Amino acid sequence: MDLKGKIISLVEENLADDGHFLVDVIISANKGPRKVLILIDGDEGITVDDCATLSRKVGFKLEEDDTIEDKYTLEVSSPGVDLPLTIQRQYKKNIGRSLKITTVENSEILGNLLDVHDDSIILDKELKRGKKKEYTKVEMPFSTINKAIVQVSFK
Repeated sequence: MDLKGKIISLVEENLADDGHFLVDVIISANKGPRKVLILIDGDEGITVDDCATLSRKVGFKLEEDDTIEDKYTLEVSSPGVDLPLTIQRQYKKNIGRSLKITTVENSEILGNLLDVHDDSIILDKELKRGKKKEYTKVEMPFSTINKAIVQVSFK
């Protein structure tokens, strides 16, 4: 098993069974020490304490097993609003929110997420007709979505 696979397995073993889930593990090896970034989320959100607890558990096990021989830094975080949705569970968590979707054909769609299915999402797509906004429901297979970003509203 490669390093990323080992870390994923370790994270999944140590995630609390209370609605938290793994989003991604990113390992960078630029100049200097390697950085291991673990992105987690939760159905009801994630707290700093959740991240700290997982960091301690994973960090201890990585050191105990000498999984990474070189110097490294370990960071456990939530994905934040600037990172795209990557897994189905993230989409489910964001039902009712506005998404900006870039398709694989590079077109952009703005709309409200209404529902999530196994292989697609239902979006209330925003159509601009002059100054008036109209909406139409569209089903988008995950295979047509290149990137989906939750839009933050300050209204």
